[in-house]
Amino acid sequence: MNEPRRFEPQRPQRTQRKQLGSFVIFVTFVVFVVHPFVTLTAQVSFDRLLRAAQEPQNWLTYSGTVMSQRYSLLTQVTPANVKNLEQQWVFQAQSLEKFEATPLVVDGVIYTVQAPNDVVALDALTGRAFWIYSHVPSPQARPCCGRVNRGLAILGNTLFMATLDDHLIALDAKSGRPVWNTVIEGARPEAGYAFTVAPLVVKDKVIVGVAGAEFGVRGFLAAFDTTTGKEVWRFNTVPGPGEAGNGTWSGDSWKRGGASVWVTGSYDADLNLTYWGLGNPGPDWNGDSREGDNLYSDAVVALDADTGTLKWHFQFTPHDEMDYDSTQVPVLADLEWQGRMRKVMLWANRNGFLYVLDRTNGQFLLGKPFVKVTWAKELDEKGRPIRAQSPTEDGVVIFPHAVGATNWMSPSFSPRTGLFYIPSLMDSYATFPKRAVDFVEGRVFVGAFPVGPIQTLRGGPINRRIPEQGYGAIQAFDPKTGTQKWIFKLADLTDSGVLSTASDLVFAGSREGYFFALDARDGSLLWKANLGGNIASGPITYAVNGRQYVMVAAGNSLVAFSLR
Repeated sequence: MNEPRRFEPQRPQRTQRKQLGSFVIFVTFVVFVVHPFVTLTAQVSFDRLLRAAQEPQNWLTYSGTVMSQRYSLLTQVTPANVKNLEQQWVFQAQSLEKFEATPLVVDGVIYTVQAPNDVVALDALTGRAFWIYSHVPSPQARPCCGRVNRGLAILGNTLFMATLDDHLIALDAKSGRPVWNTVIEGARPEAGYAFTVAPLVVKDKVIVGVAGAEFGVRGFLAAFDTTTGKEVWRFNTVPGPGEAGNGTWSGDSWKRGGASVWVTGSYDADLNLTYWGLGNPGPDWNGDSREGDNLYSDAVVALDADTGTLKWHFQFTPHDEMDYDSTQVPVLADLEWQGRMRKVMLWANRNGFLYVLDRTNGQFLLGKPFVKVTWAKELDEKGRPIRAQSPTEDGVVIFPHAVGATNWMSPSFSPRTGLFYIPSLMDSYATFPKRAVDFVEGRVFVGAFPVGPIQTLRGGPINRRIPEQGYGAIQAFDPKTGTQKWIFKLADLTDSGVLSTASDLVFAGSREGYFFALDARDGSLLWKANLGGNIASGPITYAVNGRQYVMVAAGNSLVAFSLR
């Protein structure tokens, strides 16, 4: 069993003490008087998780709240003073892999994951490490798109992490010691099953979903008892014989149908429904062997949180052959819709359409393109796309690129402005050829890779765009009409999530390494800092001792800012 490493402050050598005596006394005063020692005794009840928006000093779930709006009520940093943000500390990860984790902040302590599966507890004021727990994944683990992890969940005094080699691990938040370690049944790393998702806690259960569609796995979501680690329910994202939706797969293609999960879902306590976006069907880029709509790939599913029973689904891209995974975050909002309040779900999809759904029943309310789209002519009255293009043996140019109009990076919704903020890839395209592929367990199960300005390898971009052929942007839309309110164009692509605040700020980043703040109402640039590495996670904000911090991962580092 892996033991956490603990870190103690080093004493200055004797030659240093004489020079630094008064400084040491001052630091001691600041650490132990101004900022009392953090005891790491977090007790995060489920009630606190449900009301996380009322604790803006913390960041208690992957998307800030179970509604997944990535919106903070903190207002100390404003459009007027954001130019005075300064870097306060940096935590340098030991891993050279992409830093895709979104940290949790709980009562002055940061919990995050340095890739692939090292959990780190940090002082939110100084960035000092309290402990690191290391899980070394099996060398047989073979995730498609990097040995990454997107974060943790917490309940009570227990942290939860899913691993690349198909474990779900519970850790004591105070000490970093393991509480239990469950091997997830039926998920084998050598066959391509992997977990990169940050778990979601609902009541006394922790929910995770499996990745691996590019290897022809059969996807699923599963809930585990937070106390014992025992599996409570499972929902197969590719239905087998006797399960609703199996008829949308020809022959036995369902056995390797994909529909995996990368990104954390959401939860509505009033409805007791949890919502999850699902990825592409297998094989990718060639659907000849899997005739039909291929449910529940490229769909959102609404599950009873207690039993895992499917309540409704909405499929964005039936019979997908362009790799338009619907692994985006389901953003929940309560909006006045045509004269009455309505529980809605906002969804900026990889296929290029912006959707608004009724989250009580999955009814399609609105759908409009937010980038250039040629694969579909339009959406019908029920939201089903009217297909215009599909891959061919000779190849056909299709908008958007397989990388997508957006991807797994998180959007944000501000109840204050009423706008939906989307990290976007604009005017991108690729030539989609079709190639036959045979299934071999543990090998990549895809057709021909799309060819275009943004080349892809197993679903992930590996080089920079050509300036005139696609660019990154942050866009703001009115979800009631689908109307674009503003766009902030970038010189390169973006893998960054978006954060909005009650002081009308929007934070995001780019592959060039810029972290920036925009005016949430008009998109004007207010501040930027170059952090020297790709920003491939979602920024967050928190407060310690009444001081607001804004934090983001860039390259291999976690960086915290506050006002000068």
